Amino acid sequence: MHTKTMEGLIGARTNMEMLNTPFRVYKEARRKNDTAMMERAMGYMSDFHEDAYEYKEEADEGMKKDAEETRKIAEEQREEMIKNRREEREEQQKKLEEARKENKNDTITDTVEISEDGKVLLKENTAANGTETDGVDLDTDTSAKPKADLEPVFYSSAGTVEPKEDTGAKVSASV
Repeated sequence: MHTKTMEGLIGARTNMEMLNTPFRVYKEARRKNDTAMMERAMGYMSDFHEDAYEYKEEADEGMKKDAEETRKIAEEQREEMIKNRREEREEQQKKLEEARKENKNDTITDTVEISEDGKVLLKENTAANGTETDGVDLDTDTSAKPKADLEPVFYSSAGTVEPKEDTGAKVSASV
């Protein structure tokens, strides 16, 4: 709280409480019909009342300064938060770009290598199908396709061929 605000509030309160004494004297003088005492009491009441309003204005001025300081502090905090967010966003963008660059260099690709036995089998199946494979590099050519009647082969995570497990379960579906 600003010192002017505190000073103004305390001064206004004190002067308003001090109004009670001359007001009580005024009431007593009015009962006694003593106009001179009534006028003196009214003078004191007027002085205390004016002082109370002066302190009120001082308190108002102090509250305006308080509000202004609070606004400045809030604005500084807001700017600091915005600055921090921008820095965080820039850091995230840099990390994202670095990750993208790393992913471009370390692109995950799957390659398929056909074993020698597979190449022989492929040649036999395509020759039986009537497709010529002479002069075709089986390592790069994907147009020569084997017949669909081959049994599926399952591979382990190490890349070795897993033997087909017969579970004995049969699945039938009807639509």
